[in-house]
Amino acid sequence: MTRQAVTGATGFTGRFIARRLEAAGDEVTNLTRTELGSTDLLEGALRGVDTLYNTFWIRFERGAVTYRWAIERSAAIFEAARRAGVHRVVHLSVIHAAHDAPTAYFRAKAEVEDALAASGLSHAIVRPTLSYGPGDILVNNLAWTLRRLPVFGVPGDGSYPIQPVHVDDVAAIAVQAGAATKNVVLDAAGPEIFTFDEFVGLVRRAVRSRTFVVHLPVAASLAAARFIGLAVRDVVLTRHEVTELQEHLMVSSHPPAGAIHLADWLAEHAEGLGRRWSSELDRHFRGR
Repeated sequence: MTRQAVTGATGFTGRFIARRLEAAGDEVTNLTRTELGSTDLLEGALRGVDTLYNTFWIRFERGAVTYRWAIERSAAIFEAARRAGVHRVVHLSVIHAAHDAPTAYFRAKAEVEDALAASGLSHAIVRPTLSYGPGDILVNNLAWTLRRLPVFGVPGDGSYPIQPVHVDDVAAIAVQAGAATKNVVLDAAGPEIFTFDEFVGLVRRAVRSRTFVVHLPVAASLAAARFIGLAVRDVVLTRHEVTELQEHLMVSSHPPAGAIHLADWLAEHAEGLGRRWSSELDRHFRGR
């Protein structure tokens, strides 16, 4: 049995990684917000750890919680791992992270990848597309909207591609990468590519929605998302996220490593999808 550590082992991606590690007989240490906020506490928690699985990140900036803060915090995590003698780091990034990417989110992710490479640690970088699964925000909140509103507005023409990946596929790829030794960068993408219209249609049929789906200019769709956000006290959609979709960044150019089909998962979980709103602000910002 080896000791592994996961940042956010009770979070969305982290808990699936932790389950796989525990099923293999490993001891799993959950790194909490308190430890992530202190380099000394973090280093102490990482002593004796073989592999660190890092899922720490922010979806959008809010107040003092900025991408620059997240980059610096990530670099501190890697430095603490190096000082603690961690053998390997598996870092969850995003597909097509690059310094010349069209959004700050993707550019910031590229900086974190650079920080990991500069640490000298044995590492794997796993780059998911859009993850879905039990307790997710992406599919659940789309289903919530399709269950309740008479009209759903797709930003733009809806022809841009999306390649969603199940969170347990992401976990499987991450754990396999943790058992290797070479420095690698791996895409984590599902087995199917849809247009965004097709993706919305799959969810709509799964929850037996009668909502009319229309195409809206991006500005109008973002305005509608802000209106919904006021109702649910959350951030529903950002301009960066629309750009990432429309720039075809949510698909992999490599053979898919994920095996779970979206339609199969929807058929199994449709009854519970969208019954409650999954709040990003509640999960990551309120009560900080």
